[in-house]
Amino acid sequence: MVTAARTISQVAMHMAVSFGVLYVLTGSFVAGGAAAVLEPICNVILMPFHDKFWERVRQRVEAHDRRNASPSVPAQTTMQV
Repeated sequence: MVTAARTISQVAMHMAVSFGVLYVLTGSFVAGGAAAVLEPICNVILMPFHDKFWERVRQRVEAHDRRNASPSVPAQTTMQV
């Protein structure tokens, strides 16, 4: 229940910010309303691409770290002559 309320609150906040910014910039309720509707739609469409991009970045960083990890240094042994 709390998760649903939080999600609805976040969507409402995004829509209000989109509306407010575009209304202040243009003075148009129509432009503000269009932005309020289009912004969440664009987020839904583009967010999977954003997530895939950052997942690839994370994988590359981890692979780089694994390749460059210093191997454990074996203890020095004395040579007997």
